[in-house]
Amino acid sequence: MKVDLSPDVADALVHGHPVVALESTIISHGLPRPDNLVAAREFEQMLREVGVTPATVAVLDGRLKAGLTEDELERVANEDIVKLSVRDLPIAVGTGASGATTVAATSFIADRAGIRVFATGGLGGVHRGASQNFDESADLTVLSRVPITVVSAGVKSILDIGATLERLETLSIPVLGYRTSEFPSFWLAGSGHELDWSVPDADAVAAVMTARDELGEAAGILVANPLPLDQQLDPRLHDDALAEALSRAADEGLSGKDVTPFLLQTIVDITGGESLRVNLDIARNNIRVAAEIATAWASR
Repeated sequence: MKVDLSPDVADALVHGHPVVALESTIISHGLPRPDNLVAAREFEQMLREVGVTPATVAVLDGRLKAGLTEDELERVANEDIVKLSVRDLPIAVGTGASGATTVAATSFIADRAGIRVFATGGLGGVHRGASQNFDESADLTVLSRVPITVVSAGVKSILDIGATLERLETLSIPVLGYRTSEFPSFWLAGSGHELDWSVPDADAVAAVMTARDELGEAAGILVANPLPLDQQLDPRLHDDALAEALSRAADEGLSGKDVTPFLLQTIVDITGGESLRVNLDIARNNIRVAAEIATAWASR
């Protein structure tokens, strides 16, 4: 199925100019209104200012979109649309529905559009207790078969980070620490989990992308990009908020898809909104790095 490209994205792809895909769930579900629209515009403008074309991805009225008009961006920010993973795309397309795309769905659509670099906040992963509930994000399996380079601040600490790294290895998804040898845990710059590979700059990532293509590998690449220490959530506040959120979720007897939004909202409440501030800094930091990688890739 054809992906509808905005004129700017289509022109950039034809001429080999740098393009970075952006997910839309952070706009529809990750930030409160009207801050979400302000942030969405800021993210796109950050890319334009360094000569990179933004391609915010979504599904609108059953059409796959890579690159949104201002009106379409406002729809994503202001309408009560659903969150779409890859499994939901045939349903959304077949019924003419609209939705915001997760990391998995954004990766899938961006790849079909010919976009090679994607900036997000945090990758989905293996959930705590997955050995009993088998709760694992589709982000991992999709990334194992879509050759896109995803820049993220690791995975959120509400997940099982060790198990997530094991699954990434099993799925043959390369993980590159961006100027770090430790896997980040979203709100924090580190997680205590050491990485096998670290790269110093965007040119090194582009070289790995080239080698991956030459080897015929199908999997994407995860670039683990930590926040600077002075921007991370206070570690003590983080640890206390996470422990309290997990305890409350257990007391509520939550399971399945109800757990993650509960934990995230509880952490926002306990930190007095500080975790949302960090979310925005994470997105900005990842967009900056993704822009550098896309530029390096376009110049090869």
